[in-house]
Amino acid sequence: MTTEDSENDRTSVDKPADKRRNWPAGIAEIVGELLITLAVICALYVVWQLWWTGVQSEHQQLETRTSTAWSDPGSGDTRKVAKPQSGMPPVQPEHASEGDLMAQIYIPRFGQHWERNVVQGTSPRELAYAGLGHYPNTQMPGELGNVAIAGHRAGYGEPLGHVDQLRVGDAIVLRTKDYWYVYHYTRYKIVAPTEVNVIAPNPYSPNDAPDRRMITLTTCEPKYTTATHRWISWGEFGYWAKVSDGVPKELLGDRGSNVAFADDKGSVMARLGSLQPVLLVLVAAYLIIYLAALVAWRYPLLRQIRKGEKPQPMISLYGWLLRHQSGIAPIRWLLLILLLLALACALMEWGFPWLASNVPWLRQMSNYSTF
Repeated sequence: MTTEDSENDRTSVDKPADKRRNWPAGIAEIVGELLITLAVICALYVVWQLWWTGVQSEHQQLETRTSTAWSDPGSGDTRKVAKPQSGMPPVQPEHASEGDLMAQIYIPRFGQHWERNVVQGTSPRELAYAGLGHYPNTQMPGELGNVAIAGHRAGYGEPLGHVDQLRVGDAIVLRTKDYWYVYHYTRYKIVAPTEVNVIAPNPYSPNDAPDRRMITLTTCEPKYTTATHRWISWGEFGYWAKVSDGVPKELLGDRGSNVAFADDKGSVMARLGSLQPVLLVLVAAYLIIYLAALVAWRYPLLRQIRKGEKPQPMISLYGWLLRHQSGIAPIRWLLLILLLLALACALMEWGFPWLASNVPWLRQMSNYSTF
């Protein structure tokens, strides 16, 4: 046997051993990529829950306000102070159907542009995207008794995310079609979900008839984990005013209006309200670049096969995706990034909402539960 034959035999024996030594490393690489992918998906879920759901909620609230025939306060002059009215406050609306816009709520303590819709009903859908929900079995604004309202504390715009910052005397203002109802915060209580008396007509003394006009805000406690309790905030009625007269003094500062009203157009993302246009742009860009690169540089894998070269095995998920793009290396990286961004948009638009609605522990964490 020649020296050359010996070297060939030794090489043929060594190759399988090298491959066997590479398989554990390849499997470890795939496991690492899967773990990184799972971590990224979890991070995207948090972004969806804490940011994108709020954008969608703002979008729906803006659309709802746009579709109403409510007039601007003070006939458009939001610097006018509405005169407090004496006498029995009017009740408005006298009744409402599930999902109807019945009021807007302003709490200056939460920020000068803090404004939310209040709709009739407290179903998960209403609380997720329509704003805050009015308990149908409680009183209407202006009525003797308790106007009880529920809202999210985390996610979906977290309308009551800062309820723990309320201070005694802070204004809680409801605006209906024609009237302002000004309440002032008095106190809070943390209760179990079974303590439904906190939204009774007379929550201070549930067995007695109501003797005052109140507002109650209910939300989750604790904020970012499974809601084992409810945070209850109470306020008592101060006065009412006419929307046509202007704006309550509690909502005005030294330099004019400090709040956003019904003509507010919202953020750019809120006006968009959906990631479908972004997804379509990403997919279109991917297809155009992919086909152009295919024409200009051909498909690298096919070119390699035509030359009679055997493709090396690829033990990497992302490496496999990158390898199956067209064009030169920078173009392939660009295509891979566009593809991953499109998948992220699809997850946030359809995947995460489905998971939050159908996976029990995610549903418990993501969907608000009222009494």
